[in-house]
Amino acid sequence: MRAIILSAILATVSPGWVLAHTLPTPQAVDAEVRQAMTRTGARGLAIAVINDGKVAYVQAYGVRNAQGEPLTVDTVMYGASLTKTVFGYLVMQQVDKGKMALDTSIADYLPQPLPAYHTPDIVNRYADWSALDERWRKLTPRILLNHGSGFSNFGFLEPDEKLKFHFDPGTRYAYSGDGLITLQFVMETGLSVDVGQAADAVFLKLGMKRTSLIWRADFATNLADGWDENGKVEPHDERSKVRAAGSMDTTISDFSKFAAAYVRGDGLTPAGRAELVRPQLPITTRSQFPSLQAELPVDQRRKDLAAGLGVVVFDGPQGRGFMKGGHNDTTANTWVCIEKSKRCVVILSNDVRSEKAFAGLVTLVLGDTGVPYDWEYGFTPVQ
Repeated sequence: MRAIILSAILATVSPGWVLAHTLPTPQAVDAEVRQAMTRTGARGLAIAVINDGKVAYVQAYGVRNAQGEPLTVDTVMYGASLTKTVFGYLVMQQVDKGKMALDTSIADYLPQPLPAYHTPDIVNRYADWSALDERWRKLTPRILLNHGSGFSNFGFLEPDEKLKFHFDPGTRYAYSGDGLITLQFVMETGLSVDVGQAADAVFLKLGMKRTSLIWRADFATNLADGWDENGKVEPHDERSKVRAAGSMDTTISDFSKFAAAYVRGDGLTPAGRAELVRPQLPITTRSQFPSLQAELPVDQRRKDLAAGLGVVVFDGPQGRGFMKGGHNDTTANTWVCIEKSKRCVVILSNDVRSEKAFAGLVTLVLGDTGVPYDWEYGFTPVQ
């Protein structure tokens, strides 16, 4: 285990800067995490704190498997939908290089119309395009990244297990992992950008030695299995394909480096970095899931909540912030940042039961942020 003491970072704060919230001591973080794990029954959790764009604290708690081996800051954990933040960053790098434009139709990047591709991945994912008219041509990188595609989350959730348009692209928000996977296909097929290799280049530059968008055999030496809502342990899934929607394996030590670089804007132009966390598309539903739920009446919609590019943007007591979660039956992750102070908290957990404690942990570290937990989870977690 290792911890980087917060007090040393606090000493670097510029004179006259008014902190919205006093950062807790490492001891206070440790105590709150252990209490949260006791309350929820969670077996493993890792946390990182970023202050002023620098990694200030990294720690892991509990165990990584049923054998009771300890979860450490270098244990490989499933990143789940935090992968989407990395993918958004990779797309913006292509935009900064002039290889892609956010508002150009994907039709302009593909050598053939999308319906003409007959690889198993495409044929099995999409519905009969003749029933979809030409709306696929309205899809742009921006629309696919801000979840305005019109698709369900994944095609396999459809009655016939194939994607179809539920609304005109760009007209509303509905979370869609397959929307991002469509953009990945466009990048790899139309621009010859290998998304996995592009991610590896970023990870190498940032010193993220145990992170990848595809399974690596060396991860097995220190790997986290997961616990579900009923306390049943499940083995780590060795993902054999790069999937922009959620194939990343990472460690809390590694992802804290990405979070710090992201909030600083490393590797991007100032304009590109700003675009990632700019409100792109209003979010008009009561909760994030189910993704295709009806929109709220206009007078009930939140004005402080919108989609960015691979993240969700919110406004709160400390100003603009952004967040992204990651979840499956045995995984619970969250990443929350406040733009003005460049402060973030990252939580990775290999036990989905820990999710109920996230609000309290984020509030301990960042104070009152305005994070829309009720929208994110469909319930208000214990503070």
